[in-house]
Amino acid sequence: MSRRALRRLRGEQRGQEPLGPGALQFVLHDDDDVEEECPKRGPGGRRPRGAGKEGVRVNNRFELINIEDLDEAPGVNGERTDCLLVDAVVSGNKRRAQSGHSESTRGGDAADTAVPSEQSNACSKLRKKKRKQKNKKNAGETSQNGLEDIDRILERIEDASGASRPGPPPLSAKKHVLYVEHRHLNPDTELKRYFGARAVLGEQRPRQRQRMYPKCTWLTTPKSTWPRYTKPGLSMRLLESRKGRSAFAFEHSEEYQQTQHKFLAAVESMEPNNIVVLLQSSPYHVDSLLQLSDACRFQDDQETARDLVERALYSMECAFHPLFSLTSGTCRLDYRRPENRSFYLALYKQMSFLEKRGCPRTALEYCKLILSLEPDEDPLCMLLLIDHLALRARSYEYLIRLFEEWEAHRNLSQLPNFAFSVPLAYFLLSQQADLSEQEVSSAREEACVRIQQALTMFPGVLMPLLEYCSVRPDATVATHHFFGPDAEISQPPALSQLVSLYLGRSHFLWKEPATMSWLEENVHKVLQAVDAGDPAVEACESRRKVLYQRAPRNIHRHVVLSEIKEAVAALPPDVTTQSVLGFDPLPPLDTIYSYVRPERLSPVSHGNTIALFFRSLLPRGTSLRLGIGPGGPAQGLNRLMLAVRDMMANFHFHDLEVLPEEHPEGDGEWD
Repeated sequence: MSRRALRRLRGEQRGQEPLGPGALQFVLHDDDDVEEECPKRGPGGRRPRGAGKEGVRVNNRFELINIEDLDEAPGVNGERTDCLLVDAVVSGNKRRAQSGHSESTRGGDAADTAVPSEQSNACSKLRKKKRKQKNKKNAGETSQNGLEDIDRILERIEDASGASRPGPPPLSAKKHVLYVEHRHLNPDTELKRYFGARAVLGEQRPRQRQRMYPKCTWLTTPKSTWPRYTKPGLSMRLLESRKGRSAFAFEHSEEYQQTQHKFLAAVESMEPNNIVVLLQSSPYHVDSLLQLSDACRFQDDQETARDLVERALYSMECAFHPLFSLTSGTCRLDYRRPENRSFYLALYKQMSFLEKRGCPRTALEYCKLILSLEPDEDPLCMLLLIDHLALRARSYEYLIRLFEEWEAHRNLSQLPNFAFSVPLAYFLLSQQADLSEQEVSSAREEACVRIQQALTMFPGVLMPLLEYCSVRPDATVATHHFFGPDAEISQPPALSQLVSLYLGRSHFLWKEPATMSWLEENVHKVLQAVDAGDPAVEACESRRKVLYQRAPRNIHRHVVLSEIKEAVAALPPDVTTQSVLGFDPLPPLDTIYSYVRPERLSPVSHGNTIALFFRSLLPRGTSLRLGIGPGGPAQGLNRLMLAVRDMMANFHFHDLEVLPEEHPEGDGEWD
């Protein structure tokens, strides 16, 4: 304990010189803050009149330490609690002093000098307590006031510079139709809504203090089972910014280019183990991760396949440019650049895993993200899938809004999936209980109008749809020429491919009894219009013959990635006969190469004769047709090549040595 505190407890003052009565008293004037808080007291603890204006008499100088805290002390009935406590102590001591001694000025002074030790201790404890309460109370107010002050400062700066500060959007303003929300990119958000946070996060351990990964990401969450992250040489650069849009491109360093050449050599070797060896030295090489993910998926190892795709996404997200945004919808990635295609394919594969996992809302957000990277060209043709995910996620309003905004410039009604999904969305929206009667009737009427237009434009959809749903049509529909077998046979091959893709993916959405009853009602109305000679029927027939001559390459690419058997079977021969690589299915014909693979001697040219013979038996490029789907010719051909390679390991032809000439020229005989 310090000497100062010890003297304070004893009631002694500095110097120990004898002091006269009132020597320790002095007055604080009007400019002090304590004047209003503790006005001077009379001998009996009462405040005289005018004391607040004249000043405050303090009996102990140590009471002035932290006396400014008295300003913040809460009051009781208009007075401060510190002053009440001082009044109580003073009055109690005065009563004790009056009971033991006579009432005189000397006795009063002695009682006043005995008060400071107890009074100062009580006041100091109360000040400390009030100071802590004040700090806790004002912490939130200080931060809030600080944010308000920052806003005011920014407003002053913008006003001084003359820049117009956009105000908050009106309540009627809507977000962009391809706006992506960060929180919906995490599947745990959707799973928590279904099963609760305890069921989703119950088995997850708290994060360790020592971080193994350099940054937090939105697309994936790093796992402790992954290799320690090291930069693989992948980066992103800004190409140009024009009209509010920014074009970006991934770049490969020299080290990454060497790894890419090794990967292509491993693909040509037709040996998946070579890719595994490559990943041991380069664990975050994107194309190797995607290729090995397909191999694991074909072997029904879905967990490993999904883990490899997430690791590829994490590697690419760590390489993002600081200005690249996933949610703005203004960032573009040109699919013609091979370095960018890996990001498209990784997002698509992750979206497929999320849909199979039962997270259609998260899969819809990934679909919007892929579409926003290049909405005009749509290299993966996400417009053939976004309606299906919106219906599965029960985002009926979003699907209707997308159709209304894009119909004018994209002709979405000419796609069978939108032609049937939009009226289904209206019908399912009318089934909701939270709508008014007027809204229900309006949605139901719009659904009927649009489904009749869809059946008139695409009559070949009805019978296969009923067959998928195990529904037998009545005799009127089955025998009518408009919906009969001729309707399906007469449609162009490109249209048949789109219909097969839609039915193979979304037929189960129509199996509800209420939906089938609504569909049956509108089918009969369409038949009545056909029998009445409606001119719209003939117009739709002529339009079908003109519009669907040949499907573009992005639709073929989408069909290959979808792995829907009915749609794959409808691909044209020129697509099925060419090589389809899993890490780059059907690349664009106008590819922009940033670097070229160095020329090297093909290992096929140095093989032995029997090996060349067996290689010649294989169709061109079928060894890695991993995009076609499981159970295809790829697995059998790979097994054949492995068996042939093992058989031919120790079997080689040696060139015959030239025998020395025993006879000079002209001495030999022909026979």
